[in-house]
Amino acid sequence: MYKRILVPVDGSNTSNIALDEAIRLAKGQQAGLRIVHVVDTINLNVDSMADIAGTLRESGRKLLREAEARARRARVKTETELLEIQKVSERISDLVVKKAATWRADVIVMGTHGRRGLNRLLLGSVADGVVRVSSIPVLLIRGK
Repeated sequence: MYKRILVPVDGSNTSNIALDEAIRLAKGQQAGLRIVHVVDTINLNVDSMADIAGTLRESGRKLLREAEARARRARVKTETELLEIQKVSERISDLVVKKAATWRADVIVMGTHGRRGLNRLLLGSVADGVVRVSSIPVLLIRGK
């Protein structure tokens, strides 16, 4: 039985499908939901990029507010958190797994785009990274 469900969101259609599944799972299990969004501003090392970093943070906060409202409409206890990469060596998947561990999540629910071949090699996969290093169960939801 799951009591604490972590769901990372990025605003994509696949992420929204995973959020809906996490909401259904949380509602059915009477579980709490923590919705997170990761912002990568560490690689914006040019002074003129400060405005872009602020925009990314505000966009992330807006995304979290919308996701939280969706979960609350379903009457699911929800918390949100904006995470930010602090070191060049950190990856989004690392932050998701770290947050799941510190929050003591029972499961991570996230979307996967199901890329294969060259696309997967070039673009990588946050979901793949999470699955590789997570010590807790990960429920992957495929996009349509």
